Amino acid sequence: MKYGYYSGCCLNSTCKDFDVSIRSVFRILGVEVEEIKNWVCCGSSAVHVAPRYLSVALPLDSMAKAQKQGLDEVLVPCAACYARFKTGLHDINADGGLKREVEQALKHTFTDKLRIISPLELLSAAETVDKIRKSRKTDLSGLKVVCYYGCYLSRVPDHFEDTEFPQSMDRLMDAAGAQLVDWGSRTDCCGGSLSVTRTDIARKLSNDILSAAKKAGAEAVVVSCPFCHMNLDARQGDIEAAYGIKYDMPVYYFSQVIGAALGAPEKDLMLNMHFVNPKRVVEKAGTYGH
Repeated sequence: MKYGYYSGCCLNSTCKDFDVSIRSVFRILGVEVEEIKNWVCCGSSAVHVAPRYLSVALPLDSMAKAQKQGLDEVLVPCAACYARFKTGLHDINADGGLKREVEQALKHTFTDKLRIISPLELLSAAETVDKIRKSRKTDLSGLKVVCYYGCYLSRVPDHFEDTEFPQSMDRLMDAAGAQLVDWGSRTDCCGGSLSVTRTDIARKLSNDILSAAKKAGAEAVVVSCPFCHMNLDARQGDIEAAYGIKYDMPVYYFSQVIGAALGAPEKDLMLNMHFVNPKRVVEKAGTYGH
């Protein structure tokens, strides 16, 4: 079947590596996706403080466009976007008056077929995990990682897995052949967009996560959220300077690790976009350049 695909703002800009690598994984696994035409920004972390109607109508505008394209099941890679869409859909299903108001504004009647899906939900299904395991082309057994889900992904309405102890990314990293390191910070908050307004708070929270990963014995952190990637990767140098510690901890999107395992072209992994050089770890794992 064909899935709708909502890339959103950051996957077209600062986290293009997430977009390119996840699309590459979809191609290799035979997952057919179609971009939603004329999608708009979902509002991300700002729209939740707007009037309720606007906070729901803005993300669902793109979902209305998806259904008009005949796309009832929509993949949303960004954890912040996923949260906005899931919350919006939950709200209109729970409030008939709000649903009528939103549908009137968007000139669209939502059907009960609409589903918002995280790529983690799709890819971590048993049959797909088995396919990844059997399709590995590179050896990632030397790559010791912790899976960091963050606080957005697992705390949305009607989520597909356990809120406090999600496992989807762990199943995927195991299927990719990486060494999973157990730890207790998988759903802690990195500070999110506070990195702009309260850098001190985000820096402290992100340092806690990097410290926990290092103490657990990990050599890299695997994420699914652009906010998390930004705070742990782009700001890692600031964190090291503030706390007088050297982490040198690469941060990967889960799609980059799966792509490496499946033999995706180097250009599709886009590791050159990272601030903390990730090549050191993948070279140790014997994968980079193959």
